[in-house]
Amino acid sequence: MRQARRLTWKQVASQSGVSASTLTRMAQGKRPDVDGLAALAAWSGLSADDYVRSAEARPTPEPLALITTHLRGDKNLSPEAATALDELIKATYHRLRIKE
Repeated sequence: MRQARRLTWKQVASQSGVSASTLTRMAQGKRPDVDGLAALAAWSGLSADDYVRSAEARPTPEPLALITTHLRGDKNLSPEAATALDELIKATYHRLRIKE
């Protein structure tokens, strides 16, 4: 997220409210405290799991679950519109997916 936004670590610390020392400890493989974790998750829009689990331990999220989450979190859509799009996408996905 830092790289995508083209920020320095100092800017991340300032914008997220997390101390630079916490970010340094995280870069060394240590986990943040609960407050730091909450602040980073809120700042980045990522899940708290993205900060504390290794890639190997992280289960692969279901694509439809991710889409549903993003639609329901979209401030440009009413709850009804998000539900309608979700149902449309799910129906299309189930119709077009490769059957095993």
